[in-house]
Parts: sequence; C-alpha cells; structure tokens
Amino acid sequence: MNIAIVGGTGFIGSALAAEVEGAHEVSVISRTPADADLPAAVDRVAADVTDPATLDGIFDGVDVVVNLVALSPLFIPAGGDEQHDVVHRQGTEHLVRAAEDAGVDRFIQMSALGADPNGETAYIRAKGAAERLVRQSALAWTILRPSVVFGPGGEFISFTKLLAPPYIAALPGGGRTRFQPIHVDDLVTVLAEVIDDATHSEQTYEIGGPERLTLAEIARLIHRAEGKSVTVLPVPMALARVGLTLGDAIPGVPMGLDQYRSLRFDNVTSENDIDAFGLSEGEMTSFWEYLRPS
Repeated sequence: MNIAIVGGTGFIGSALAAEVEGAHEVSVISRTPADADLPAAVDRVAADVTDPATLDGIFDGVDVVVNLVALSPLFIPAGGDEQHDVVHRQGTEHLVRAAEDAGVDRFIQMSALGADPNGETAYIRAKGAAERLVRQSALAWTILRPSVVFGPGGEFISFTKLLAPPYIAALPGGGRTRFQPIHVDDLVTVLAEVIDDATHSEQTYEIGGPERLTLAEIARLIHRAEGKSVTVLPVPMALARVGLTLGDAIPGVPMGLDQYRSLRFDNVTSENDIDAFGLSEGEMTSFWEYLRPS
C-alpha cells in the first residue's frame, strides 16, 4: 500500500515511518521534511496543513493517510491557544478534503484521551472537533486516543522535570493527576496494525500503557533513575490557577491557564483497547522499565 504520514518528521511520525517503510510505499509530509532523520526509501513532501493550497494533489495514489500533526498540550503554543484550533481542527479539515478529492481509502486520526468539542481546554476542544470532521467525512476512518507518549525524543519526561525539579517540587493538587504513559514503540505497533488491517475502520480506540501513575509518582521515578529524590509540596489548585493564569499574560512563560485546566482531570483510559491489536499490558514497556539505569 501507499501510506502518507502527515506530521511524519515528529516524535511519533518518524518512528512510524521507520516501522512501516519496509512493508509499504511511505511518504512523509511536513513543513520542512528535507533534513529529517528518516529511512532513505521514504519520500519527503513539503506541505502545510494550515494552507490548503499546499495540499493540492498531495494524496494522489495514496491508499491510507495517517494524520499525526499536533501541537503539544503541555505548553502554550507560539501564537497562543487559538493555534490548537488552527492546526488540529482546521488542519484536519483541510487534510480530509484533500484525501476525499484524491479518493483515499482510509484516514487514521491521532487524537487524544478526553477529546471533546465542548472540553475544558483549547487542545481538547480542537481534538474533539477534528474527530467530528473525520467521522462525518466520506472516508473510512480510525481514531486513536492515546495517553501521554514517552520514549527517545519525546517531551513528556523533560516537561515533568521542568514542572517537578529534583529535591523539592511544588505541584498543583500535590501531583494527584493520573496519567497512563505509553511507550512510542507500543503506540507505533498499534498504528502499524491499524494501517495493515482495514477491519479497524469506523472505530475509536482509547490507548494507554500498562500503568496508571500520578504526576507525583512519575516525577519520583524520573528523579530516582538519575539518583535523585524529590519531595512534593502540594499547591492548592486555587493558588495554582492564579499562578498559571499569569502565564497567559506574560510573554515567554511556557505554561498558562489551559495547563492548569488539564491538571484537573485524569489522562487515563476508561478501558484500555490495546487487546484489539494483539497486545497485553504485560507485554508493553513500563515507565520504570524505560527509565531505569542499565
């Protein structure tokens, strides 16, 4: 099959391209793909999902489109939170139209746990609106909703170290927000299975790793792997709201009110759907297994 991975030079996309390029014809589409570290056999195509003119004819001959384009929810995007709508909702709309025009068979959408057009953050709302566009399209579709993804080149660990430095860390709500971290290789295994098996069409899957860990537990594991400790000092959520609200008003501050809102709800699956892809939680890479010194 001919596979187009949009956002294929990113953390997840580059791993997926390396995984499937031997079995399929793969093209990677991003704004600046020329210098990306990709297998030699992968075609590189420059395009911008926010500019429909750059997508004309880009999917001609393509069987499956995988949309991995995403802004991080962990930080305020350059240009403000409204960029989530520009990139996630509008960008998906442009990709869906281009795929429909080209007669693409299937469209795989990377979404997020909790995606909801009426959600609490700009990221969650834009992801939810994008899901709705995909479902309403003329394409056979599959939607994946992963928890946070970790692995080489990922930002979740560095983000946690920024939020919770070693020794003393003041965390909103004491760091009780729960996550279900999934290793990038396990997520890529799921994506490759969705590409290969069309019976996953018209399905939305919630995907997480083998553990449900609080932010405080995650911080302790990260620092333990580096031979350090951390004592968590709880910050009342009302006080955290005041502090992070200031982040929206001060240029250069990486976190703001949406990051506060995201810490108010857990990022875990209601039911982990990995068994639909022949995986069990016992076979997946745990967070500590990845972190621990060899």
